[in-house]
Amino acid sequence: MMNYRHLTVFLPLFVFFSYCFGQIQHLGAFDSANDIGKPKLTGSSYFDVENQVYKLKGAGSQIGLNKDEFYFLSSKIQGDFIVTANFEFANRIGSDPRRKLGWMVRESLEDNAVHFTSTIQGDGLTLATWREIHGAYMRNGKDELIFPKKKARTIQLERNGNTYTMRIANEGEPLQSYGAVTMENIGKNPYVGLFVCSNKPDALEEVNIWNVRVDKMMPPSFNFNGADSLGSRLEMLDVFTGNRKVIYESPVRFEAPNWMPDGKHLLFNSKGNIWTIPVNGKGAPSKLNTGNANRNNNDHVISFDGKWLGISSHRAGLFGGGSTIYVLPLSGGEPKLVTEKTPSYLHGWAANNKEVYYVGRRDTSRNSLYHVFKANIETGEETQLTRFTFGHVDGPEGSPDGKWIYFNGSMTGTMQLWRMKPDGTALEQLTFDQYNNWFPHISPDGKWIAYISFEDDIDPTQHPGCKPVSLKLMPVMGGFPKTIAYLYGGQGTINTPSWSPDSRFIAFVSYSGSAK
Repeated sequence: MMNYRHLTVFLPLFVFFSYCFGQIQHLGAFDSANDIGKPKLTGSSYFDVENQVYKLKGAGSQIGLNKDEFYFLSSKIQGDFIVTANFEFANRIGSDPRRKLGWMVRESLEDNAVHFTSTIQGDGLTLATWREIHGAYMRNGKDELIFPKKKARTIQLERNGNTYTMRIANEGEPLQSYGAVTMENIGKNPYVGLFVCSNKPDALEEVNIWNVRVDKMMPPSFNFNGADSLGSRLEMLDVFTGNRKVIYESPVRFEAPNWMPDGKHLLFNSKGNIWTIPVNGKGAPSKLNTGNANRNNNDHVISFDGKWLGISSHRAGLFGGGSTIYVLPLSGGEPKLVTEKTPSYLHGWAANNKEVYYVGRRDTSRNSLYHVFKANIETGEETQLTRFTFGHVDGPEGSPDGKWIYFNGSMTGTMQLWRMKPDGTALEQLTFDQYNNWFPHISPDGKWIAYISFEDDIDPTQHPGCKPVSLKLMPVMGGFPKTIAYLYGGQGTINTPSWSPDSRFIAFVSYSGSAK
């Protein structure tokens, strides 16, 4: 749920597709491609638009000592950023064990420039190295940040002021920080990008890099709920392979995609309105007619029979911001009021398609709690389902078989996933970790829960925007969660049920300080 102010204009820009299909298609999200130093063999790069995979070839004798030789695909970035990608060597046998690929932040394109590098080697060694002064020798082995033996699949590099942090993860695992280094001499506008070095002058090393995301971090003072402009990406994720695709991108903030029953369109909200767009991203978003409800937030859900859309829309001047629940035909039309009482934030339908599940606050005192409610869409009759006297609850969603309501609650001190019977009985806790877990979404086949996970440094009762977060997958009966995506997001990323009808993909929104 969220507080949302009245916004009326949507300005979609197809930044992603115009960028990819334009004159620099082979560079993808980057601006320049260079051989650094004087490698004997010329490197190259290709961006596979359909699969959104970077294919790099590069030679070079080394990255080290007091000069470097390698191939570099990069852009200049000012300010703080987080860059994340999955990496693999195309040829796993017969190459030099000290071949390298990864992320690099570099003062300049000179061969002896200051840089900070997060590297995976051919022998599986994962490490950070750096050159602190122009023309100096690289820091020696005892100063490197090393993660030996395993071959990390994901590398993330973050710049926060002059501090550079390397994080890595093996498939399905949370990102782990392997140290931070303060670098004073890289400058405010360095080159940031992907690199490959064969470590052999007479060899070209080939690498594949995917799920590449370059995110410019917003300052702590940034007000997500009040922001009109924010680089926003609509993404599709294969939950079983972890492969992601950006299908639409805009500098205008949008949120919370739903997968439409036809499997061919997605629905999302932006600036108080509801929009649909083809799943392939080819075509402009179309505004859905929601009648006099024109202050819609990111709490919109589709009934199990595919006939109805439930929405939360704000009514001015009412307690708690006036978030009120309505239902209307999924094809559009004048909405029918369900809840007169506010604030009410919608999150799910009952399997009978006659009731909706939501959270609301009915005590007008400042410290009153939100509770889970259900209401009949015809009569508006409201039933309170939770009776806790502590903690915060949110995100109630009905299971496809009608047997359970899944939600998140902070009754144990951190936000965890729970479930209960539709009458509020048989309460069960499903997650038990240090993270703050929000918005459980049940796959249409009833087998899986997808949810968003915040770090433990936020208020458990809040789900802020523009934070490093992850998406996770776990069996519906509980069990060990698998991390399926790392992103810059939070509020607005996956507030609503967003599974594809075949239970293979989820749609979500990620953010960046710029649309690129």
